[in-house]
Amino acid sequence: MTTMSDPTSPNVTTVHDVHEVDADDLPVSCPGPHTPVWNLHPKVYLDVATTGSARCPYCSAEYRLKPGAKVHGH
Repeated sequence: MTTMSDPTSPNVTTVHDVHEVDADDLPVSCPGPHTPVWNLHPKVYLDVATTGSARCPYCSAEYRLKPGAKVHGH
């Protein structure tokens, strides 16, 4: 989990999950299988293969390819 300052308010800190995924984990969807029921939102698929990372539009969780991950056929 990464803590980041909210750029719109220097006194507010927000917390975002950062998940490192391997090529074998593709396609990536959020929420993941281990997300608590209270934190569920509609399932979205995120394209991390193109840019190496993607952020969920609902919960702001970030998904990143692990360093050195080789994406094949995606």
